[in-house]
This record gives sequence, structure tokens and C-alpha cells, in this order.
Amino acid sequence: MVIVMNMESKLGRFMRNSGPARFFIPLGIVLIVFGVILFLFKTDNMVETVGKVTAVAEDVGDENQTVYDVTFSYTVDGKTYTGTFEDLTEQPKAGDDIKVFYNPENPEQTSNSKIGGFIAPLLIVVGIAAVAFGIFRTMKAFKKSKELDAAAPGKGAPPVDFDAFKYADGVTEYYCRHDGKALKPGYILEDANRKILFEGKMVKQAVVGARTYEFSDHTRGKVEEHQVGHIVTQSYNDEFFSTKSWFKFDGKNIWDVLHERGLRISTNMHSKFPNLIYEVSKDGQAFARIETSGRYVHEDEAAEHKVNIPVGQYFYRVWTNSRDFEVLFLTIFAISETQQTIAE
Repeated sequence: MVIVMNMESKLGRFMRNSGPARFFIPLGIVLIVFGVILFLFKTDNMVETVGKVTAVAEDVGDENQTVYDVTFSYTVDGKTYTGTFEDLTEQPKAGDDIKVFYNPENPEQTSNSKIGGFIAPLLIVVGIAAVAFGIFRTMKAFKKSKELDAAAPGKGAPPVDFDAFKYADGVTEYYCRHDGKALKPGYILEDANRKILFEGKMVKQAVVGARTYEFSDHTRGKVEEHQVGHIVTQSYNDEFFSTKSWFKFDGKNIWDVLHERGLRISTNMHSKFPNLIYEVSKDGQAFARIETSGRYVHEDEAAEHKVNIPVGQYFYRVWTNSRDFEVLFLTIFAISETQQTIAE
């Protein structure tokens, strides 16, 4: 059987990976426009002189603030000119001196301050750099999406019916629960008889830097230590697709670790709310179906653990035809530890 990631998951993955672009491209355009405006109205070539206030009119500006429109006269090369400065916050009096900057090539063009200089070109350069970075991140996100899709065999084939996969020959149901009350908190993967198959327990906490987890594969008698970083969640705005969450596993992004192992995880944005459903393929083949569970997985044995809504990081029901519990556990661990509903 083969699996094809649904369009909603593809869109979510692309939107998250291109999140910086949706921030930097608009920012860059605004900076460029503002820089061009400053450049067109720059006054750094103007000459300073002293004028005389001839009239003052009171007005109301933004936020009901009192401002003043000032009429003044000034002389350039023996010729007298008249000008007006609007919306001044300080009130001069008729007859007061006032600082005037005029364009030597067109003395009728005046300003009450000098603007421009290096600021306008700097804004334009920074804006161009921001747009270029945004385009680069967009292209990188598109390239990554294509590489991930190309690396999964079965592209173009009809998607697997994972509801039917749960009941297919050779598929077994397992359970994963979070054990937060133990001295070594972590996750436990069990079969229907409460036999522990795999567990990952935190043996060393760290406020800064990686935490140490001990992964124990009881089916093979294998124990390994792994360095697990703290969760990093980024959001460039409030839209759902912008959220990107990950942690480092032995120094690498957890999603990259799973991708390198041939795993692809797909889920609808709302899945079957409130229970989230993750459809997992490995090397293009159906590997597992993972569901958050609103009840303790062994309901008849632990009624006090029953809850009415899913709790995300606590209980999972898992269907798989694989005995690779290490990869299965790492997938559940990645989904539960991160805060990213649409996975990679």
C-alpha cells in the first residue's frame, strides 16, 4: 500500500516553512516605498536661513492636539519670498525669527527641517534585502516540499484508507501514555495486555540545554540515551498555518530526523475534532495510524483516569503492522512533544 500526503497537509507544511517570507516581503516593500518617498522629498541639499513670522493660525491636529499654521517671509539674494509651515506643535508669535531651509535651485521650495541624506538609500537597501530574503525562504520552502514529496514512493497513487488499515490483516493496536508522576517522567508504549514494549524516560532535566532521555526497547533489550532539546514554537502571525514547532533530537531538528528515516506524517487541519488523527507512512508504505484518545487506553482497569476530552500529550491509540517500535515510538514522541497540529 502507498500513501499520498493530502493537500491540506502539504499546504500547511509549505505555509509554515515559508512563514518568514510572509513577514519579510511585505516589510521590505514598505521600507522600499518609504525610502523612495524620502528620496523624492529629501532636503539635505537645502540651505538654512532666518525668516520672520508674519501670521499664526491655530488648528486642531491628530488626537485633538492643538497645532499651528505659520506664515513667514524670508530673503534670498535680495528677493523676498513668503512661505507656510503647517501643523507645528510650538506656537511662535508674529515678528519672531524662524529657521527656514530653502532649495537654492528653487528658493520658493522650503522646509522646516532637513531629511533624507543616507536614510532614504539605507531604507531602500534594507527593503530590497528583506524582499530578497523572503523570496529566498519561499523558494527554499517550495524546494523542501518537492524534495519531501519526491522522496516518498507512490506519488500519484490513490491514498490509503487508513480507517480500513486499522482492521487489515497483520495490523495490531497499541497504546501510548504519558507517565508524568514517576521519578523519571516520560512515555510508555504498551500492548493490549499492558505489556511495556518501549519507553522513553527523562533521566536528566535541564532548564537550559538538552534534556537526557533513556529510550528502552524491551522487545530487543536495547537501551540508548538521547539528548532532547526544549520545544521551540514560532508563529509569524495569528493564522493556524504559520505555527511551526520542533525540538532538537541529538542535535537535529526532530522533523528532519523523521524525514531521514523515510517517515511522512499527514493529518487534516481539524482532523476528526476533537480527536486528532495522524496517518504515517514510511518509505512510501502505510506505517501507522495514531489517534489522540479521550480516555485512558485501558478503560476497564483505570476508570479514575477517564477524561471527556483528548489531552494531547497523554494518551494515544496506535495501529501498525510494523514491529519497529523504536521508529513508532519516536514518531509519537515527536507528535506529542511538539505543539504542531499539522505534522510534516
